[in-house]
Amino acid sequence: MPDFEIQHITRYIYEGPVRDSANQIILYPIKDEYQDIIKQELNITGNPQVDTYIDYYGNEVGSFTYSQQHTMLTINSKIWVTTRHRALPVSDIFPSQQWEDLRRLQFVVPYIDFLKQEYFEGLNELKLIVDQEKTKDDTPYHVALRFCQYVFDNFTYIKGVTGVDTTLDEIWKLKAGVCQDFAHILTEMLRMVQIPARYVSGYICTSRNNMRGEGATHAWAEAYIPDYGWLGIDPTNNCIANETHVRLAVGRNFSDCSPVKGVYKGSSNHRLEVAVSVDDENVLNNNDQTELNPAVTIVSSAPKNSYQQYMEIIQQQQQQQQ
Repeated sequence: MPDFEIQHITRYIYEGPVRDSANQIILYPIKDEYQDIIKQELNITGNPQVDTYIDYYGNEVGSFTYSQQHTMLTINSKIWVTTRHRALPVSDIFPSQQWEDLRRLQFVVPYIDFLKQEYFEGLNELKLIVDQEKTKDDTPYHVALRFCQYVFDNFTYIKGVTGVDTTLDEIWKLKAGVCQDFAHILTEMLRMVQIPARYVSGYICTSRNNMRGEGATHAWAEAYIPDYGWLGIDPTNNCIANETHVRLAVGRNFSDCSPVKGVYKGSSNHRLEVAVSVDDENVLNNNDQTELNPAVTIVSSAPKNSYQQYMEIIQQQQQQQQ
């Protein structure tokens, strides 16, 4: 049973004084038979009261408002969590019966939400690939693994070319992105063959094994397998998401699971810094003034589209190689 100590710091730095910052946070890990939350400490600038509720998808959601004028807002979450390994599905028993069981779920709550496909211009191209990757005798489990392999092999992991508002059309055109983009493509593929699929946000805790997604929030997918339940699949690393993946939230897409989002009154220009540390005593403290080596930095002013960002990164890489 792995034990993890995780700190997740989100910091907004504003160009000028702002006020009435109203925020929603989904930073409370899922509690079930495979994941125990030993303790959580949550520290927020101004120490506002946080009200919590359980949303439609079973996630614990917090909301708070910081009314005083401020130029920086820090949300510092520290959790101690124990995870347990989950046995994998039996892979080759009664495939036709499993597909029939999935067909019966098309009009059953809550699976309806996780079967809805998002339309985008590349949908027909992706459908052809899905049909090629799925063979007649495959079980849903085999299909999920093969689709995961396809995304891993055919999409390039590049930080900075996409953002939280990047569309499936942009991801499909770029064939590049980060974990949330890989997860969105995989859920779309699974839903095409009537496998309920949901988006998962959380952390990857691998003792610094150089897996993609370390040092930041991570995302992957879960596929519903008959007589088993939800199976976590990580297309960014082409692996099963098991005891090394700590789950924060599940939903249809990133929007349902966003760890932090909100609005405020004041200058529209701000910088967002996010840092995640696992078992690192140098970063794990509760001081709002902690120096961050941010895993992700987003500048809201002068936005560029994903293709512009992609081309700039490619050009920078070529220049470095010369």
